[in-house]
Amino acid sequence: MANWSDPRTGASPFAGAPADTRSVTYDAGLRAYMLSVYNYMASGVLLTGIVAAVAARFGFTDAMIADGGRGLSALGWIVAIAPLGVVFAMSFGQSRMATGTLRALFWTYAVLMGLSLSTIFLSYNVGSIAGAFFATAAGFAGLSLWGYTTERDLSGFGTFLIVGLVGILVASLINVFLGSSVVNLVISIVGVLIFAGLTAYDTQRTKSLYSYVAGTDQVGRVVVMSALKLYLDFINMFLFILRLFGSGRN
Repeated sequence: MANWSDPRTGASPFAGAPADTRSVTYDAGLRAYMLSVYNYMASGVLLTGIVAAVAARFGFTDAMIADGGRGLSALGWIVAIAPLGVVFAMSFGQSRMATGTLRALFWTYAVLMGLSLSTIFLSYNVGSIAGAFFATAAGFAGLSLWGYTTERDLSGFGTFLIVGLVGILVASLINVFLGSSVVNLVISIVGVLIFAGLTAYDTQRTKSLYSYVAGTDQVGRVVVMSALKLYLDFINMFLFILRLFGSGRN
């Protein structure tokens, strides 16, 4: 079985064909593969946005907030925690799950994230949310294009970003008790930079994985899991941008 989680260059499934044929076939397959990844990722983001807007419009978001507006209700906690369970199940079970199961979990995750993110409509006005979304979309497109086209190896850069991600998670937990606006600002700025870098890194890694899975039954799984990573990069970058520049509701 191809080790599709290892992005290093390995044996190509097109090795027996003439060089020109291999090149044309590989390039066409790579384009179709990347297009599938972006289709899943973009569809997931769109589904999340629709669910969030509908939930906020029809009052589901209010049911997620505890009486008195302090913290989450029992339903709110379920909605907040459920996406973590889904993403952990996908991450640890990807090698054993059928492609169809991973797809179903991906759409389930997008819906749950939409319900969870509907709470942003309670804190920010619609104009700020829309502005942050389009700013994220433009930044994501440029960073992903750079990650796809650059000849620079970003693998070492990715390790640094993962360490930074752990750092902002720890800092965010500590700031729950500190309540410092300055720390919150720094976390938001660093968060944008980390997920911007991860967008380029994950794009390059997604592209490099094609060498391993082309022509195998692993392609479908890799497409879904790669789309999930880029989806998470987009959503998190959007949230940090919204925290930095969003305006509160009147």
